[in-house]
Amino acid sequence: QVPFGTDIEGMNILGLVLFSLVLGVALKKLGQEGEDLIRFFNSFNEATMVLVTWIMWYVPIGIMFLVGSKILEMEDIVLLVTSLGKYIFASILGHVIHGGIILPLIYFAATRQNPYQHPGALGFISPCSVCSSATLPSMIKCIEENNGVDKRIS
Repeated sequence: QVPFGTDIEGMNILGLVLFSLVLGVALKKLGQEGEDLIRFFNSFNEATMVLVTWIMWYVPIGIMFLVGSKILEMEDIVLLVTSLGKYIFASILGHVIHGGIILPLIYFAATRQNPYQHPGALGFISPCSVCSSATLPSMIKCIEENNGVDKRIS
């Protein structure tokens, strides 16, 4: 029996990335004619970053009310607080171990330089947040301003 394509749910990210790369190369190859579309995509990117920044500022308020309503429905608040405290402690300990030990070891292994001398080498040391894609605008700004990374690379 010959296998045939199956219906897979979700986006084809690899195809999207490949198309974007090929489109970028084609636009650069066009020279001046492709510059208009490149400027459009740059403007679209900036507008998207502004929208993400707005969402970052207003989503915590909505989440606060969602969590607050669930807390009011609970019967045993002490159990909630102790469980939450244990979770927060474990999370902070994990971040300290990962950001303070594991990432510096990886950086040292890759560059043979002291990771603690370059404050932007690790997200743990840098004031930027690198936890999620929602913080992408602030991370890009921090990378460009604090670490001197070229805008085309960031």
